[in-house]
Amino acid sequence: MVMSIMHRVTGVALYFGTILVAWWLVAAASSAEYFAIANGFLGSWFGLLILFGYTWALMHHLLGGLRHFVWDTGSMMDKETSTKLAYATIIGSAALTVLIWIIGAIAS
Repeated sequence: MVMSIMHRVTGVALYFGTILVAWWLVAAASSAEYFAIANGFLGSWFGLLILFGYTWALMHHLLGGLRHFVWDTGSMMDKETSTKLAYATIIGSAALTVLIWIIGAIAS
């Protein structure tokens, strides 16, 4: 039940996070001054925290969607397996988020 609620919450978070990403892209296409404002906000500690949360929400929602896709086939629906999948979603989303940010830090 908690994972179902989290899937919905991350979907809502992705909606607002995508608005921020769109804002950044519009700023990049508009002017150097406007881009500096958007980039300054998203590059601040608070902006990076938001982007980190956005990355986690994206990974959590992705893995939750894959879990639901597997369930749509009628597989892995017993209580024990679904509980393991829930834990795998939490651990996997955290691990993927950290991995993405490590790769991003190395690449920049």
